[in-house]
Amino acid sequence: MTRNAADYRSNNRIWPSGHRNVPRVAILGAPDRDRVRSEAIRLRPLIAQHAEIVAEDFHFQYGFDDPDIDLVIVLGGDGSILQTARQLAGKKIPVLGINCGNLGFLAALSPDDFLEVWPQVCCGAFEVIDHLMLEVSLIRDGKTVCEQLVLNEVAVLGGPPYQILGIDLFADGNLATRYRCDGLILATPVGSTAHNLSAGGPILRRNLQAVVISPISPHTLTYRPLVDSADTLFELTVSEPNESTSVVVDGRILSQLLPGDRVQVQRSDHTFEMLSVPGQNDYRTLREKLGWGGSL
Repeated sequence: MTRNAADYRSNNRIWPSGHRNVPRVAILGAPDRDRVRSEAIRLRPLIAQHAEIVAEDFHFQYGFDDPDIDLVIVLGGDGSILQTARQLAGKKIPVLGINCGNLGFLAALSPDDFLEVWPQVCCGAFEVIDHLMLEVSLIRDGKTVCEQLVLNEVAVLGGPPYQILGIDLFADGNLATRYRCDGLILATPVGSTAHNLSAGGPILRRNLQAVVISPISPHTLTYRPLVDSADTLFELTVSEPNESTSVVVDGRILSQLLPGDRVQVQRSDHTFEMLSVPGQNDYRTLREKLGWGGSL
């Protein structure tokens, strides 16, 4: 059964749920990062004061076999959040990101901000926001050869020898257009501030149920980024892929593309949950991260 946008909006819930005295948390952090290590040492006593720490993983190897974890605290940047999404593999455990990197759209909470709000988070009622995830499948000779959950974006990218790609886009079985470009990005609202933004695509508010399609360096100037419903079934084919043409998911190569391959992208039944902390919102992030100060 197809779920509509209202179904996903209604899934937002309140954290903590109140079924135990203190929440059970797992702490994840980017490996080999001095700042992550130092902040983990500094923040751990406060975390332990208000929660039970059931796991600490600074190699992104924890399997989340314990079904009774209330929250995942991630120290790092947006790349660490993406890695955590892969690690959770669709499990319904909310994430709170602490930015120990540079830009940090997803991990927007600074370590000092975390020190201030963590006691309130454990005692108060805060909303858990469901973020849209996609599912990408590579179909070859009529069989699905690989598939992956997507938090940020799916991209078809060329490589050496560098040449313009012909990429056909189908929406719900109907041909939309054939792009002549260096690559094509299908991004979620979360991913709209990543590769899509660099390619000139729009920023989508993170709770929208939508996908943005952005060509990279299109040969025809009339091609423009397009926003479509997240319930659309997309399919991509490349007419003449070269030996380096690949499907890239959240910054990692999923597979090389061969002639005749079809890439299907659709809404996943899974969502990525993040804890909404008071004082943090999309517009504040844009002001602080992109310098939307309103004056020169």
